[in-house]
Amino acid sequence: MASSSSSSSSTQTKKIYLTAANGELFEVEEPVAMEMETVKSFFDFGNEDTTKDMILPMLNVSAEHMSAILDFYRKHLEFRKRIPPPSAEEVKAFDHAFLENKSNEQLKELIMAANFLNTKELLDFLTDATAKRIKNKSVEYVRAFFEIENDFTPEEEAKIRAENEWAFDGVDED
Repeated sequence: MASSSSSSSSTQTKKIYLTAANGELFEVEEPVAMEMETVKSFFDFGNEDTTKDMILPMLNVSAEHMSAILDFYRKHLEFRKRIPPPSAEEVKAFDHAFLENKSNEQLKELIMAANFLNTKELLDFLTDATAKRIKNKSVEYVRAFFEIENDFTPEEEAKIRAENEWAFDGVDED
């Protein structure tokens, strides 16, 4: 059993068990699991037979992304509980390190996992990071990033570019 729980001073914390798409089991502290509305709604549904000992399958989330998401929320919950609160620079440094080695493909997959898990804070953070990655990029870069097929003919595209020349000023090199 792969356990992604971090050690804490309180061994009394209830655990929620989640399985990733590949079947890897994650033992998750209840406060961390409750950051995911998909998990939370299962327990808030009012089903009296629901126990925290159940294993919830998260079939749309890979083990790699589940682990990253759990790490993100463990750290952000720690930040929220800290007295005095951490500096904005410390939070930004963690967030930067979280994304530092993520490829565009990994970022998009994390967004899909965060969306499936309905984790607003992380989803907002990831979509903002995506916006920053595509800011001032060429149309070709953005198409490649989102895997969008160009359905314009070369003539149509040339006409649109000519009519909207201003939109291409200041575009970064890809």
